[in-house]
Amino acid sequence: MKKSTNGDAPMRNMMARGTRLSGDIDTEGDIRIDGHFTGKINARGKVVIGAEGYVEGQVDCKSIDVSGRLKATVVAEEITVLKSTARVEGDILTPKISIEPGAVFEGHCKMDSSEKQLDEKPKRHIQKSEARSA
Repeated sequence: MKKSTNGDAPMRNMMARGTRLSGDIDTEGDIRIDGHFTGKINARGKVVIGAEGYVEGQVDCKSIDVSGRLKATVVAEEITVLKSTARVEGDILTPKISIEPGAVFEGHCKMDSSEKQLDEKPKRHIQKSEARSA
């Protein structure tokens, strides 16, 4: 967890269940989404999509943990985790991925940890590797 600039507490953001939001989110810290978000998330920390959360758009982050629904292009610098309740449609660029049994992933995944690849950010389709878990 990143610390705030004044050192008091970790920087955390939360979007509660029942909340609908569209636009762009840019944060230095972590964010948890349990509501419905459409747009772009740029987080220098961890993104968590709760079991009842839904995100559509683009996610650029340090790491992502998905338990809910995600329809997006994802670029994660460290790791992508799809929990057993995750329903993911889209493309993922990440150096590491964990897909629990029961998770559904439809899309393309490219595992590459080079800085050049992470800086290039995928358009909509990443070529080559395709993973599917049922």
